[in-house]
Amino acid sequence: MTTNPLTEKELDDIYAFAIQLGKDAGKLLLEAAQLRFAGPQTTTLDVEEKESSVDIVTKTDQEVETFIKTSIEAKYPHHNFIGEETTPLSPCLSPTPTPTWCIDPLDGTVNYTHLFPIFCVSISLLVSGRPIIGVINAPLLNQLFTSCLGRGAYLNETTPLPLIRNPTIPPMPENAPQGCIFACEWGKDRRDVPDGNLYRKVESFVNMAKESGGMVQGVRSLGSAAMGLAYTAMGGVDVWWEGGCWEWDVAAGIAILQEAGGLVTTANPPEDPDTAEIEEVGLGSRLYLAIRPAGPSKTESGREGQERTVREVWRRVRELDYSRPRV
Repeated sequence: MTTNPLTEKELDDIYAFAIQLGKDAGKLLLEAAQLRFAGPQTTTLDVEEKESSVDIVTKTDQEVETFIKTSIEAKYPHHNFIGEETTPLSPCLSPTPTPTWCIDPLDGTVNYTHLFPIFCVSISLLVSGRPIIGVINAPLLNQLFTSCLGRGAYLNETTPLPLIRNPTIPPMPENAPQGCIFACEWGKDRRDVPDGNLYRKVESFVNMAKESGGMVQGVRSLGSAAMGLAYTAMGGVDVWWEGGCWEWDVAAGIAILQEAGGLVTTANPPEDPDTAEIEEVGLGSRLYLAIRPAGPSKTESGREGQERTVREVWRRVRELDYSRPRV
């Protein structure tokens, strides 16, 4: 359980501030995208590469992060701040009871540069290294996902997550991952190394999709970790499997998913998937397996169905290797 030093009133105030901040930042993203609809003579994209041509940053990323950081510093000067564009990578996030904002100003930057609509601003508040508030705003889709510890998770502030209730949340499919939508990403590690992360991911995708493997109903790559987790919380994605993410990619999504009743554990299969304990994964792991919220069936609880699905996924995926920077 998360130890929360904030009072209920403080938490309510911060939650309201975070939602408004997400709306305002999303408006900036939308305005930048709409300028690009008018044609290249209207705006300059200013794309820069980081580690590779698939790891990029735009002027919009930087401007939106500056806006978010300035707004937080003005309202909560004693809070800590972690942002993708302004915080150097470290060996691991140091948990602190001081409220810490974890921000990705534009998750899905490649999508944004192509005007593919799945991109968002991702805002989370951490306490002792755990996300207790999550806000994800995908302005081109008019989708605002929000959550706060103990207060539920919502789409556009009024619709509880998950969306599917018929009349209750459906259980995981009896033969999961059959019957599931499986979301995954190619990732930014595209090195042509035999048995490297790229090849292990491809093998895992095939194992999940093929008739003699998981035979999932569909495989989706959204191009945004935050949106992948939000859609898992919504119930549109059943299983989300990914390696290589940083804290700002997943913090808000994990907060929303967990508050909706989803499960998050490690992407990497243990030595014995049948007996390994299924533990919650920390933000610094870079390896994530998320399962949508699930209701009970006639034979198992919702949690049992989620854990059964985890073990079946573990049987079909390869171990990934994503290290953190050294100091």
